Amino acid sequence: MIERMTIPGFDAIVQAAERIAGHAHRTPVLTSRHFDQRFGAELFFKCENFQKVGAFKFRGACNAIAALPAEQGQRGIITHSSGNHGQAVALAARLNAYRAVVVMPDNSARVKVEAVREYGAEPVFCAPGTQAREEAVQALVRQHGYTFIPPYNHPDIIAGQGTAARELIEQVPDLDIILAPVGGGGLLGGTAIAAKHLAPGLRVIGAEPANADDAARSFRSGRLEPASPEQTIADGLRTTLGPLNFAVIAAHVDDIVTASEAAIVREMRTVWERMKIIIEPSCAVPLAALAENDLDIDGQRIGIILTGGNVDLDALPW
Repeated sequence: MIERMTIPGFDAIVQAAERIAGHAHRTPVLTSRHFDQRFGAELFFKCENFQKVGAFKFRGACNAIAALPAEQGQRGIITHSSGNHGQAVALAARLNAYRAVVVMPDNSARVKVEAVREYGAEPVFCAPGTQAREEAVQALVRQHGYTFIPPYNHPDIIAGQGTAARELIEQVPDLDIILAPVGGGGLLGGTAIAAKHLAPGLRVIGAEPANADDAARSFRSGRLEPASPEQTIADGLRTTLGPLNFAVIAAHVDDIVTASEAAIVREMRTVWERMKIIIEPSCAVPLAALAENDLDIDGQRIGIILTGGNVDLDALPW
């Protein structure tokens, strides 16, 4: 059981915002008449696809690395990631003059692997799957003494990710619902902590691919459920829910809903066509979930966190 004291509070999100100020962008919020008319609600898109490294992950990585004692950072930083967290750690480490190594599954999107290299980190490849990633990290930590920055299951990561929702609530008052994708749960956990502090009546809903629905199953059963063997196009959400994040989600999230692969691809393409912005498949999951679930949203103001825009343009899903 996760001790309550390990769960970050809103004060940790405020501290994270102070640490990352000057490094992370305060990303814009966009609207779309097309989506408003289609869903019968007002939708506000928090564009973390315009964040440093093209994803919200920079917030958590920047906060966690900035919070490290220098002695730990100087050992070198290591993490595991299918891409966006790896890029975020690579850049945050470089900003602090630390060496970084990123363990990546060998099926990671080419654009994300190249970006990790360009930000100055060394990618090391492993077989797909959480267990293979963790074993590779542990072996390198034993060999080199690196400091591990987890991709989601850490209070500083959760607090850093929560700064996106804090900004969104400042930018768009009187929201009724915030939707965020959920993979490992760092973003959804941080979003829930920020939302329930700033607007206790605000509903927080996670959105997950039906092919990777361990968070939804865990939310319903009240215990951590194993990952699904199915694959999803939403590569950023292929991770399993972290235990610390699950404790936050169980305490503060109102619901977790799922979306089919076909709906994820359809809504990703619609955002490209209607809003003229690039989003990756994980970003489309909340919209796909809105389309496929009866969430009683008529006339409501809905914030959606668009999590990233790192797409392999040679492997588009349409």
